[in-house]
Amino acid sequence: MPKLRILVCDDEEIIRKGTKLILGEDYDLVFATNGDEALAQFHTHQPIDLVILDIKMPGKNGLEVLSELMQTQPPPRVLMLTAYHSVELAQRAAQSFALDYLTKPFERDALRKAVDRALGLPEWQRSPRQPEA
Repeated sequence: MPKLRILVCDDEEIIRKGTKLILGEDYDLVFATNGDEALAQFHTHQPIDLVILDIKMPGKNGLEVLSELMQTQPPPRVLMLTAYHSVELAQRAAQSFALDYLTKPFERDALRKAVDRALGLPEWQRSPRQPEA
């Protein structure tokens, strides 16, 4: 069974590397460093099962990218990332149909749980994280 594909867009390399460490074994990851690159990667690497999108980036910000992604048919599932814990940003993301948002820096379990919720994976399908032998 092929892995689900996740597009991760964040201008911070440490966030992209951390996401790869946490999710790379279980998902096919595609990366982008800005909004325009995210849109190009989204259209190039179909199907995309989930988009993880930073809100604050140089150039086109995450809310602008989210708005464009929601114009596609069918619209993708989107998780927003932000370094700023803001009720206003969370409300704007939700109004734009993002499923959830995570505050950076995020913990491993918080990211995995948010991805599982966004993808709607039933409990029995979630891959348990076993300690390394």
